[in-house]
Amino acid sequence: MTDAIADIIGDYRAFAAQQRDRLLSRGIDIAPYTLSHLAFRVPEWDQYVHVRTLLERHAVANRENVWNGRPISLIVPAEPLDVLDGKRVPLIELIPPVHQRVYKMGLEHLGVVVGSTFDAFVQAHKPVLTGQQFQGPNSTPDPVYILFEDFTHVKFYRLSLRESVEVDGGRLEDGFHHVDEWVPQQLVTATGPNPLRR
Repeated sequence: MTDAIADIIGDYRAFAAQQRDRLLSRGIDIAPYTLSHLAFRVPEWDQYVHVRTLLERHAVANRENVWNGRPISLIVPAEPLDVLDGKRVPLIELIPPVHQRVYKMGLEHLGVVVGSTFDAFVQAHKPVLTGQQFQGPNSTPDPVYILFEDFTHVKFYRLSLRESVEVDGGRLEDGFHHVDEWVPQQLVTATGPNPLRR
């Protein structure tokens, strides 16, 4: 049987298993936790629109919001993705450029919901956590993460990404809601494409 979502974003089951195994080697077992989402990054705006269109053919909703200077899609598949022997991923986060540092293109991170034990989890695993991502004034709280050598991540949340978004912006309704009149931005740095005057 073919998997239409895997045909678009790649082998998400293998990716989830890889991230789980990497966590186990660092002393973190995610078996007790639910999964929030999978994130997929693309390098070009045109590719983002193409992948968004393909994913929406197999989805019931997309809430696209502007975050960190560009739209990001939160896509709800018609059927949650089955991974890790029965866990389900209910959301795909599709992320286009531009960003402030190097990220892995393609399947980039797995979101894990730690729930009410978030603070104790952070305290217990501080030695292996890479950092905390500050996502704005309404984040509840900001997720912590582990960055791996291939620039992929696992992010740990108190609430799922969907729940966090719904706390701030209301229920994610069925249907496809895109940001209107957004024009792709060109990243300008001191080294190019338009160097700053000295």
